[in-house]
Amino acid sequence: MMKWLSDLWTENHWFRVVVGVLIVGNVVPGLVAFLVWLERRVAAWIQDRVGPNRVGPFGLLQSIADLVKFIFKEDVTPEHVNKPLFLLAPALAVIPPLIVMAFIPFANELYIADVDAGVLAVFAFSSIGVYALALGGWASNSKYALIGGVRASAQMISYEICLGLAALAAVTCAGTLNLRQIVMDQSDGIHWAGKLVPHWWAYVLDWNICKQPVGAVIFMVAGFAETNRLPFDLPEAESELAAGYHTEYSSMKFALFFLGEYAAMVAMSSLFVTIYLGGWTLFGVENLFAATPVLQTALQVGIFVAKIMALLFFFIHIRWTLPRFRYDQLMRLGWSRLIPLSIAWLALTAVGKELLR
Repeated sequence: MMKWLSDLWTENHWFRVVVGVLIVGNVVPGLVAFLVWLERRVAAWIQDRVGPNRVGPFGLLQSIADLVKFIFKEDVTPEHVNKPLFLLAPALAVIPPLIVMAFIPFANELYIADVDAGVLAVFAFSSIGVYALALGGWASNSKYALIGGVRASAQMISYEICLGLAALAAVTCAGTLNLRQIVMDQSDGIHWAGKLVPHWWAYVLDWNICKQPVGAVIFMVAGFAETNRLPFDLPEAESELAAGYHTEYSSMKFALFFLGEYAAMVAMSSLFVTIYLGGWTLFGVENLFAATPVLQTALQVGIFVAKIMALLFFFIHIRWTLPRFRYDQLMRLGWSRLIPLSIAWLALTAVGKELLR
């Protein structure tokens, strides 16, 4: 049975694509539901309180209870809104992160789209997500929602530049725009370092987070702004905008915005793991089952998911640790600090690459 499955896996690319589509279409939304529970649990842990514990063991079914609540709540569409755009905005919040996941390699042989311009494709589709917030705010015909949408647009423009320049520095270092090749470039280990550090550390030193530490920090900070997470959640600042761009939304339309935020977190974490944390690689352990392709792929996917979960925990921990920036501080950090720093780092990377050739 295992031999037949391994042959099917090795010889049929379409089968691997189907598995990848199932992961993106089913596992990612399921992971989002888990993240809702994890967010509440981590918040309770940080604030020294109980957290969800009523629905299911340890409150694990709380996300299902929330879904049932959203489904049965009254779905109100105010008369003063632009209805076509008002209905389109929640869908635009969910679709781009799922499309981005189609370009992420989950393992050496498990991916949906392996394109040479993978980094460009990821940024092209992820940037569409801002239309959800902008259209939601504008179509609501409400001043609070509109301000939230405008904030989201300005925030995306400023931090998308930092995000792209930081990724471009990693691309320059790897010499390719293909996300799978970027992972492979981090998987060999620094062979000469084996005499100076333990063998398994040689693999870590080959990850881009070690070769591109400044770029990794810029990418992470810009990632918080891109996903509208604290301390950069100005488009939905409750103290200033009631609820921000989704003030007029209710029921499942509001739930789609909620789903889109967490899906964007998963997509951003997946991209960071791919570019800076070696993707599915881990000290050479990913090749333990080289003779059995199915088991090897399962191990690599497990490594990839473990790294994503560590980053998602970091996202959640930061939310409940740092206070929200003021809007002028957010813009100043992006335009006056991160953009010049990312340009300088990109230039330094290019010069270093040329000198070490």
